[in-house]
Amino acid sequence: MTDRAPNLAPDARVIPLRPATVRPPAPAARPREPLWRDLVGDVLRTERLAQERTLKDVADEARISMPYLSEVERGRKEASSEVLAAAAHALGLGLGDLLARAHGELVRVTARRAPAPRGVPGSAHNGMCLAA
Repeated sequence: MTDRAPNLAPDARVIPLRPATVRPPAPAARPREPLWRDLVGDVLRTERLAQERTLKDVADEARISMPYLSEVERGRKEASSEVLAAAAHALGLGLGDLLARAHGELVRVTARRAPAPRGVPGSAHNGMCLAA
């Protein structure tokens, strides 16, 4: 008796007992939307650094704790509108200015990675429909 398997003919086929499972392709990973608290924090930090002011200086003027302002600037805390207004006013901004700058940053960041418009492949109208 030999330990070697018998030689198979070159045209032999192996038929699996179970059909192979076909997995659908993984969906493409969508880029993460920026969080509002990150955008607002970036605006506060950018403005504070542009004015060459310290966290302590701005926190004292806004009457909020320095560690809390640091957390807000880093996007770690979701600050209330009162805290955001106080921090903005300490930097010489209105709450509307702060929010407008954060909105501008949101538009800038999301415009870079906007998905291609959806439509039916091969459609001459690219998904548009007009009704009369």
